[in-house]
Amino acid sequence: MPDRLFDHADDLNAAFAAEIVSHLKEAMTDRGRASLVVSGGNTPAPLFSQLANTPIDWSHVTILLADERWVYFDHPDSNEGLLRRTLLRGHANQATFISLVSAFPNAEKTLEQVGTALGAVGLFDVVILGMGNDGHTASLFPCSAELQEGLATAAPALMVNPKTAPHKRISLSAHRLKQTRWGYVHTVGTDKAETYAAAMHSGDINAAPILNFLPPHGDFCRRHASER
Repeated sequence: MPDRLFDHADDLNAAFAAEIVSHLKEAMTDRGRASLVVSGGNTPAPLFSQLANTPIDWSHVTILLADERWVYFDHPDSNEGLLRRTLLRGHANQATFISLVSAFPNAEKTLEQVGTALGAVGLFDVVILGMGNDGHTASLFPCSAELQEGLATAAPALMVNPKTAPHKRISLSAHRLKQTRWGYVHTVGTDKAETYAAAMHSGDINAAPILNFLPPHGDFCRRHASER
């Protein structure tokens, strides 16, 4: 699947939302249900709003995050809180949502619940990852002691303690995130373009974990806009 690059984020969001919806509708037609994994942050919020306003049968869609900060969902830094404000509303408020902080603050119980829920979901239909300026994706940080576990474990999720970002995190593992029919890396801005170029030049998946999902290590493709 080829990369698609846009000049402006509005154009990217319109085209990308249509692409995602097409995959979800195809999944519902073929299998009766669809699953969508998304990432938090400022970049995808306008995309989420477009998806939320799209009238498909969201009651047959399961949505979850690729990672979450280890905070209550009503905390200002919560990715789940962002989804509740932008994606899990409008037409999409009928979707099934799998929380990554379901048993907060009990990490062991939460990981167990997430594993059970993901086992029921099976192969994802669409996974959308972001990328930080340090080359991290989900909560697979180059600075964290848990990076190798996150890249190698067959477990669906793990707890992560990044050294260069606030909050303990829970993240889906690279192995679980790759279990998808369609995988994307969604970025906006010249800073992200520069990070991507530097990562591709280095080829070091430990220094830039995003590379684990891009060819030749993975088959995710890019959806990037130069300007917001």
